[in-house]
Parts: sequence; C-alpha cells; structure tokens
Amino acid sequence: MIVADSGLDAGLPWHYGDPFREQRELVAGRGRVDLSNRGVLTVTGPDRLTWLHSLTSQHLEALPARTSTATFVLDPHGHIEHALAGYDDGETFWAHTAADTLPALVDWLDRMRFMMRVEVADRTADLALVWGADMPPDVPVVRRGPDTFGGWEALVPRERLDAVLGDVRAGTWAYEALRIAAGVPRIGVDTDARTIPNEIAVPDGDRLGIATHLQKGCYRGQETVAKVQNLGRPPRRLVRLQLDGTAEALPAAGTPVVHDGREVGFVGSSARHYEEGPIAFALVKRGVPVDAEVLVDDIAAAQDVLVDPDVGLHIRPKLR
Repeated sequence: MIVADSGLDAGLPWHYGDPFREQRELVAGRGRVDLSNRGVLTVTGPDRLTWLHSLTSQHLEALPARTSTATFVLDPHGHIEHALAGYDDGETFWAHTAADTLPALVDWLDRMRFMMRVEVADRTADLALVWGADMPPDVPVVRRGPDTFGGWEALVPRERLDAVLGDVRAGTWAYEALRIAAGVPRIGVDTDARTIPNEIAVPDGDRLGIATHLQKGCYRGQETVAKVQNLGRPPRRLVRLQLDGTAEALPAAGTPVVHDGREVGFVGSSARHYEEGPIAFALVKRGVPVDAEVLVDDIAAAQDVLVDPDVGLHIRPKLR
C-alpha cells in the first residue's frame, strides 16, 4: 500500500500496488475506497429540512426520507463556499464535506439557527466515509446519486472502517480517475473562491446540475445564479482535459491553462485513467474556443466540453 504524502488526501491509501487494476475492479462492481478524511456533520430536529432549504441552493423542504441529495452554501455574491453531499433518513440529515472547511460551516449554521428547532453536530471524530462499488447490507447510512458515479457512499463508525473496507480495496488514485472521467468536480480543488454554480453545472429542467434548484424561494446567493441562468452566460466553464499521454508527470492543482500565449484558467484534479490515459479538470474562461487545444505545463491538451459556454442564451429575453 502506498499512502499519499501531500495534498488534501494526505494520509489516505493512494494505491495498493496496481492502480489500473484497482480501477477495473471498481468498474466491475468490486472494491471500496477509504475517504475517511472527509468532514461529517448531522442536522437533527423537526425543522431541519425547511431550515436547510432556506439556507442552501437545493430544494429540501419536501425531501422524502431515505433520499440522497447534494447542495451548496453560497456567499451573498453566489460564490460556492461549501458543498454538502447529503442523505436524510427521516429523522437526521447526514452530510459530508471538505474537512478543512467543516468548522467554519458548522459555526455558520449554528449562528443561523435563531428560533428553529434544529441541532448541528460535527461527527467527524466518530464517522468515516467509504466509497464502494458495492456495500454490505448492515451499513445504515448510504447515499447514491449522480455524484457517486455508479457507486455508493457510506458513513460508518470509525471503529468499523477496516471491516467495511473489506478485502478488495482501491486507493484514491483509482477513485479520482473514475470521478474525473465521470465529470464530477470536487469543490475546493476544481473550483476556486470565485466559482458560481453556473460555471460547473449543466441546466436540466428545474435544476442546475445536482446541487442547485432553479425554482425555489430566496436563499443567499440566489440572485447571481438566477441572473446568469436567465439573462447572461457564466464567465468561466468547467472542462475535462485529455492530456498528451507522452507527459511523464501530471499537472499540479492550480497550474495555469494557456491558450494563444495567454493564461485562460487553471487545472484542478488530475489522474491517470486505465482507458483514457491522463485526464484533468480545468476551469477556463468562457471565450476559449471549445475546439481549441490548450497547454498545461507545456503539455498539449484537448477539451471535453462539460458546460456550454452559451448556456442561458436560449432564454435570453428579446427586447422590443
């Protein structure tokens, strides 16, 4: 087992000797991944869903029990501050988020309770996240959705982590490669402090991606999201890069993306996929031609378009 020694996943198993075999095992429906570095919180109380509905980007007030969801906490200008991958069991809303931002999130939620019947708790010390191509039947809190790209996420007691991981394990190399290939961005790595939901998600009916609902009441940052969706275009767009396979090293997160000699964005996550080779996410300016080749550390890269640069134009009002 090789353990990651740097980055947000430092301390987690990076691979177990053969990351490409591990990817194939996960795709075949076998194996589990240790993601125990994630922050975990719970929200309890009879007002939890209506309260979260009023604060975040998702439509939550009528969320059925045993339903998986995802939502953002935005700042007043619509920038993504926190991302919550959640599951409500009918009594408790369970969620995981980035560990380094969890204390600030819990503190903000506590300050927003006012007279609502809710309690917020940081559960990171006693619960760990596991991603699995399958899950044992005795794990009580599991979620599955587009952001789990065919697998399951489970919150398990830390004393059971080793048992739940089981005999067939994969490292974060395999997990990250499948995540990037599936087009699922990681907030805080594939985004920056200026990112708005419109830059990383595709509109689909009443939803903007999986974490933002376009037809709900007011919440912090909603005005920006609605304005860009209804009247404008996102200033940047998320792309998946297919990197030249001859490069020996992958670009680090934050590496500039260059087009025609100008810096037009930055790289987020990168990994080597067992079929697609070296791939990465990048957030680039909207005006970069979708068919243009870009450079990352002098490595040539082609774009896979994830967000249409002209999204929203089809509902731009016609002035008379």
